[in-house]
Amino acid sequence: MIYVGGVPFSVDSESSSQESDMLFALMEHPILVSASSSLKAIPEWKFTISEESGSERSRQSKCVYIFQGEYATVDPALVDVHLIGGFEDASPQRASDGTRAERKAKLEGYSFPLCAKIVETLQKSRGKFHLQTLHVLRHNTRWDSRGNACPIFHGFLVETSTGSVIPASFDRMSRCPDEIVRRTRITACFEDSHWNGRLLETYDTQTDRFIIAPCSWTKRQLHFALTVQELPDSEILLSRSTSPFAEGPDFVDTERRKCDYLIRYPDWRHTFPMKQPRVFVRTVDGIWVRQ
Repeated sequence: MIYVGGVPFSVDSESSSQESDMLFALMEHPILVSASSSLKAIPEWKFTISEESGSERSRQSKCVYIFQGEYATVDPALVDVHLIGGFEDASPQRASDGTRAERKAKLEGYSFPLCAKIVETLQKSRGKFHLQTLHVLRHNTRWDSRGNACPIFHGFLVETSTGSVIPASFDRMSRCPDEIVRRTRITACFEDSHWNGRLLETYDTQTDRFIIAPCSWTKRQLHFALTVQELPDSEILLSRSTSPFAEGPDFVDTERRKCDYLIRYPDWRHTFPMKQPRVFVRTVDGIWVRQ
């Protein structure tokens, strides 16, 4: 069940025949509109570990980076939800214009159905999800000089001690341990029936450990990696991204590093011997080491 401002959220059953209706209603909720406007006013934090030192580096090293598709375990009795990142990635027309029905007709890409499905899943769940931020679709869309839609924010940082949310971007060094294995899992899990309908277990907040559960990949993934490595950078960007005009500068390099890993380790059991998770713990100086 979704809560907004401490109150259960619902829409008129006669006008909510699709999950998209609830998403649009939430996006127009005054509390969430205000939260989205406040978020836009916060300067984006360029998050890096490698360039920091002293107390500031120690503070930042206590943070963890979670990829889309992963999750960190939390207290199920009270879950604050911040949905940030999806933007209007489908139509060259500005889908924020027009009536609700007209906007729905224009939203066909990846972000809209994904956001709608997340909202539907949260609403139908037995848990209590307190929706604090809904900075997606038109709230998170800007337009470049060529008319391409781009996200205002790609990521964010949550200060768990206060619950505050800060727009943030992260360099490679700040993405915590086992980056390429975790990215490979995100790609490969769609062919692993064990992960059907599940998010990838990654970080345990109670023990401050990364517990990267095993995931298998197939020879098809290896063949695909070999094919991708033969492509020029421009073709990788166009073929591997759902939003090629909105990707960060390291997108192609990351895709190549993922392919390199699959080519070097085509058998997933090398990465997860005996189907055991890869576990990382944090040292006193903030360095992640594998157990």
